[in-house]
Amino acid sequence: MKLAVLGVGAVGRSVAELAGEYGHTVTALADSSGAAVDPDGLDVAATLERKAETGAVGDDTIDAALDTSYDALVEATPTTLDDAQPGFGHVEAALERDRHVVLANKGPVAERYDEVRALEADSRGRVLFEATVAGAIPTLSTVRSLGPERVSAVRGVLNGTANFVLSRMAAEGLDYEHVLAEAQDLGVAEADPSFDVNGTDAALKCVILANVLYDGGYTLDDAEVAGIRSIPGSALELAAEDGRTVRLIGEVADGDVRVGPRLVPEHGTLAVGGTTNIVQLETEHAGRLNISGAGAGGPETASAVLADVGLLEPLE
Repeated sequence: MKLAVLGVGAVGRSVAELAGEYGHTVTALADSSGAAVDPDGLDVAATLERKAETGAVGDDTIDAALDTSYDALVEATPTTLDDAQPGFGHVEAALERDRHVVLANKGPVAERYDEVRALEADSRGRVLFEATVAGAIPTLSTVRSLGPERVSAVRGVLNGTANFVLSRMAAEGLDYEHVLAEAQDLGVAEADPSFDVNGTDAALKCVILANVLYDGGYTLDDAEVAGIRSIPGSALELAAEDGRTVRLIGEVADGDVRVGPRLVPEHGTLAVGGTTNIVQLETEHAGRLNISGAGAGGPETASAVLADVGLLEPLE
């Protein structure tokens, strides 16, 4: 498969670096500074080296990347809210060219899911987005294999940054600000951690799950969201006295989407530590299924992107 990769952050870079290992060729690599394009296949290592040295992957434009020869567009630009641009526009351009799209960017399928599906219906291309929910954990493929109509609820820990903060607060008796600073020093939290600690990231993942389970109709505005900023260390101490702890839990059930701090058993399934994510599925015939693993990270999330690519057929 020929891949055009938009976004050279941790995920896009890892997709480009690993593509050859999976038998694919990268014909375009682009970020906000420009693009490198070669219909016969880029030298990915040299392109990324140029990016490191000059700040730009190449002298071409995003439009040139979208117009070149590829079977699947990998959209790994940063997630944006509301109109989900420029990611949505990239999806639209690829589908109008009858090309597949594989998303790591959550915006298009969290904020404009119904429009994406309408574009897909008029295209020869397919849209897959395993990497948008819980990184390397095969959440959407599991739902697809079971049948969305046979999954009655999904809940879990869906943000590694928030989970790191809460589990460290509980384990060490530290306050929120201290642990957040530690997480930033370790690279677990962004310089501006709002997206994670306010619950927005987990909510976007839950909205995507709701769209899959209920066949669309959901955006972030439909989610009830609370974050972890206001949780004092004393709350975790009190919970521990009762054999419980606090985790930021996302849940999709009975048509509702909710994200917020919840009390869970201290040694229960949902009390995963560090940056680990866990997804819990309530199913009609298979009972309760728990899937845990790396919910973020460049190579980890790239593995989900490339798993999606492996499901597609070349279109050129």
